Amino acid sequence: MWALMLRAALCAIFLLGALPSLAKESRGHVSVVLLGATGDLAKKYLWEGLFHLYLDQVSSGHSFTFHGAALTAHEPGQRLMFEVLKNLACPSDVSPDRCAVVKDQFLKLSRYHQLKTSENYTALNREIETLLQQEGLGEAGRIFYFSVPPFAYAEIARHINGSCRPRPGAWLRVVLEKPFGHDLKSAQQLAIELRTFFREEEMYRVDHYLGKQAVAHILPFRDQNRRFLDPIWNRHHVERVEIVLKETLDAKGRTSFYEQYGVIRDVLQNHLTEVLLYLAMELPANISSTEDVLRHKLQTFKSLQGLESTSAVLGQYQAYTGQVREELQKAQDYVSMTPTFAGVLIQLDSLRWEGVPFLLTSGKALDERVGYVRVLFKNRAYCIQRESLREAGQSQCGPKQIIFYIGHGELSCPAVLISRNLFKPIMPEGSWKEVVDRPQLRLFGLPLSDYYVYSPVKEREAYSVLISSIFHGRKDSFITTENLLASWEFWTPLLDSLTQQVPRLYPGGLENQHLLDFEMMGRELSFTLEEPVELLHADGQMPGDYRTIQPKFRQSPLVSAWPEKLIAQLATDIETAAAKAVTCCGEFHLALSGGSSPIVLFQQLATHHYGFPWRHTHLWLVDERCVPLADPESNFRSLHDHLLQHVRLPYLNIHPMPVHLNRRLCVEEDRGPELYAKEIAELVTNASLDFVLLGLGSDGHTASLFPHSSSGLEGAQTVVLTESPVKPHQRMSLSLPLINKARQVAVLVMGKGKHEITTQISRVGQEPRKWPISGVNPSSGQLVWYMDYDALLG
Repeated sequence: MWALMLRAALCAIFLLGALPSLAKESRGHVSVVLLGATGDLAKKYLWEGLFHLYLDQVSSGHSFTFHGAALTAHEPGQRLMFEVLKNLACPSDVSPDRCAVVKDQFLKLSRYHQLKTSENYTALNREIETLLQQEGLGEAGRIFYFSVPPFAYAEIARHINGSCRPRPGAWLRVVLEKPFGHDLKSAQQLAIELRTFFREEEMYRVDHYLGKQAVAHILPFRDQNRRFLDPIWNRHHVERVEIVLKETLDAKGRTSFYEQYGVIRDVLQNHLTEVLLYLAMELPANISSTEDVLRHKLQTFKSLQGLESTSAVLGQYQAYTGQVREELQKAQDYVSMTPTFAGVLIQLDSLRWEGVPFLLTSGKALDERVGYVRVLFKNRAYCIQRESLREAGQSQCGPKQIIFYIGHGELSCPAVLISRNLFKPIMPEGSWKEVVDRPQLRLFGLPLSDYYVYSPVKEREAYSVLISSIFHGRKDSFITTENLLASWEFWTPLLDSLTQQVPRLYPGGLENQHLLDFEMMGRELSFTLEEPVELLHADGQMPGDYRTIQPKFRQSPLVSAWPEKLIAQLATDIETAAAKAVTCCGEFHLALSGGSSPIVLFQQLATHHYGFPWRHTHLWLVDERCVPLADPESNFRSLHDHLLQHVRLPYLNIHPMPVHLNRRLCVEEDRGPELYAKEIAELVTNASLDFVLLGLGSDGHTASLFPHSSSGLEGAQTVVLTESPVKPHQRMSLSLPLINKARQVAVLVMGKGKHEITTQISRVGQEPRKWPISGVNPSSGQLVWYMDYDALLG
């Protein structure tokens, strides 16, 4: 029956004149198996792509059969699949008669299978082999398209390798859809499993963004316009690069996926990273060489600077947590930390791109649906003539930019735009055409008439492009294992560092206004506006002001908020104390702790407090690790990198702890603690520091004063050497008696990891030998606790 349908399909097409080459020797039979044939991706894109492949190749001499497969039983699965197939459409340039005939034959060549057991796969292979034998067809190859969740990959791969491989001499192409892992470790594990069954050349990992026409044209554009771009495609001329994908839809209906992955894993780690590589990589001599392109991409990965939590800003649309509660049946007090919006700043260590910011941005529930890449060039020109008299194509004062417009938005189609005051590009005439209509439409601050604008002669859906590439064995638009693991190696540290970062809430759509705008400060990103209070406490997620419920912690004032607002308040309080001390006494003595929590405070002080009296401030350290001051583990090094190099503090007002004397570290005979104590006594009136910032360790330690420490918890010493239970073990620290002489002491506690110790400390008395933090009790000053909601409430 199946063979008769294949024969009938070929004859019908031949009779209509659609298959003039049928008389030629057959080039072999291709079996296409679509796993997950009734899923959303298959319904929206994959069946359409396979139909277009058949439409393009029906005259090529190849014969085809299409096997839809899923776990659903045969009858309901077949019904669902054919409902999709009946609605397939041809491209506009195909005549209705030809479309009708080819579509009819495509349906006849398509069949549904339930693939659930090893016997099912064996039966599928037997059916393909029987067809080939009955029709006397040679086998060209088989395509297995995995439109299924990654957890099913290994089992399906085992079945295919065990019983569904094609005959010797025929090719096998296995197509895999993202996500390809959740982090580096899971991606490595998945790669190992797949390599057990398939060779690298047999695997095609799909990133559908690489099938987008504007994205696919980035390398050809750079190649064809080398003589224009070579002088300007570098740090001396490029101001910044923006890679953006905005969506108006939210995650409703997909929250189970989104809770696992979030926007960075869903979009930035794959789609936008691949675009970045196309822009930043050194062009190989032959861009048609898949191996050369891959090698240059991997070299670019190696030049990417590592990301820190301050390299990103995160957001979450306001309704998301409610959708998660409803769809995943979470408790009413459940609060999701999953970001639905992210902006990430990436920089490269390369001669070409050093110092150039690459901004990757994506989000759901935004104001428009659009994707674009924008290369903005520096403009050093000053034009004396008034703007109305300048000609767009000649004036050097207008913005200079190259835009790869991926789709949607105001243009609503793929396009490449080049400012007329840059150069007139070389574009392939057969596939791209110049657009001259809609001159008054404005994009990125300029009317369309200020650009050379080109769009594809024939628009093609990304999956149709990629499925055609799979059929032809072209791997340049797919992700290799090496490429994939390099990407996860780059992104995983950032993802790990953001697990406890609370995303900014935003209402969604046009109401977002400027709430998600962000700015660059060196290698760091921050939102330009403070988060509105009404959003912070939306949906009953947090008390409107926790201080009105519990104004004290351990009988001292408590300030509690989300991290961003908490740090802003602490920075303001320090500046207020500084101004008061300078007005009173002419100088301000500030002692700062090390660790990770104060880093965001240092950055806040450096970037938002330009009125801070740094010229009159003396900076001291609360504690220090016994390592050289330039060591990454050094508290002073952290203070230098995140604060000192950004503010104008007199050199003589900086007081690092003397842990490195006589070419050795923290040796008692060098009397480092005594030297520091003497320096404090000489410069600080009554040795009473104006403001001391402390942290809280998970064991109850503060500064470098640890439980059961032999020194620093009491006695006359003001600076002591101590031993930490974790490396580096040796420390230098201010003592509790000195800390308690301060006029103001602040304890900063952040993160869910501190909730347990915070709860314990709230219940104990003054037991510094067991809980050193409990011994902080300024004799004539004030102690204030600064806690974020995670530390306070868990």
